[in-house]
Amino acid sequence: MKKLVPLFALLLAALALAACGGGDDTTSDETAPAPETTQEAEGEKEAEGGTSGSAAAVDIEADPSGNLAFTTDEATAKAGKVTVNFTNSSPVPHDVRIESSDGEEVGGTEVISEGNESAAVELKPGEYTYFCSVPGHRQAGMEGTLTVK
Repeated sequence: MKKLVPLFALLLAALALAACGGGDDTTSDETAPAPETTQEAEGEKEAEGGTSGSAAAVDIEADPSGNLAFTTDEATAKAGKVTVNFTNSSPVPHDVRIESSDGEEVGGTEVISEGNESAAVELKPGEYTYFCSVPGHRQAGMEGTLTVK
């Protein structure tokens, strides 16, 4: 029984230290989200076109099943430098090209399969068409409307 008393005291001391250590980790986790929240707020401000150097992003995804389609046929963005984030998780190669209302191609991504690609395009307010430039894909209906405000 005399051997159990020091062992019990050691166990209590270990628990007390573990409890103190856990408090430090919780404090670190609680303070970590603050910078992310600030960055998110700044990103939202930038996406709204609040400053002349602002940036916006448009996410476009090819149909993951391999069909000749995008998952959406409408997108919107703020005028200025727009980053087109394209995801193609299928093995069928696709890209996203942006065309102005007068038919001029103004930019877009490279052709990819099973991956992600981004491209920056300077866009003025108006209606644009985004499409896949792989032969036959646009004709099969792989296009959408991008409205820039």
